[in-house]
Amino acid sequence: MRFLLRSLVPAVLLLACAQAQAQDQGTAEPWDIRAVLTEISAHAGRLVPLLDKVDPASWSDQGAPEGYQKQWKSARDQAQALSIEATALVRNPDKLSEALKVFFRMQALEFTINSLSDGVRKYQNPALGDLVESTAAENGANRERFQQFIVELAAIREQEYEVMDHEAQRCRALLSRQPPAKKAVRKSQ
Repeated sequence: MRFLLRSLVPAVLLLACAQAQAQDQGTAEPWDIRAVLTEISAHAGRLVPLLDKVDPASWSDQGAPEGYQKQWKSARDQAQALSIEATALVRNPDKLSEALKVFFRMQALEFTINSLSDGVRKYQNPALGDLVESTAAENGANRERFQQFIVELAAIREQEYEVMDHEAQRCRALLSRQPPAKKAVRKSQ
């Protein structure tokens, strides 16, 4: 047990040093990224009522492809989900898998809105199309900050993994060099 404790203490210290070094190199603190996530959620919430003004069902009379209806529904669903997921991520922003999920949803929403806004301009109202696209673009700075946070978080996790792997290898090597434990011999009476 002592051996295990003596070998884990350096690993914990190395891990703490790696995290401190990463933060010194400019990694965003969780409270910084929480504000960004809150704004991402609010932005997605502002997109929903704007998307409600879009009416792709009425565009078919003008020869619009039915795909615009699917894009519109997808954009609304993505915006609602992004708002909810970004709010949930505020509670635990260091969860890399959830951060990636939010980021990918944000990218999908932007892509869908860019395509949908072309249809809004052509088949409904050019001013509304411009408004939808410009409102979606307002989130660019937050997207960039969030993307940088994810890259830094992934780098930290890789560094932590390397430290843990190195320490595990060191412990295995130490254990393999120890002589096998002697069995207690009972004396027969």
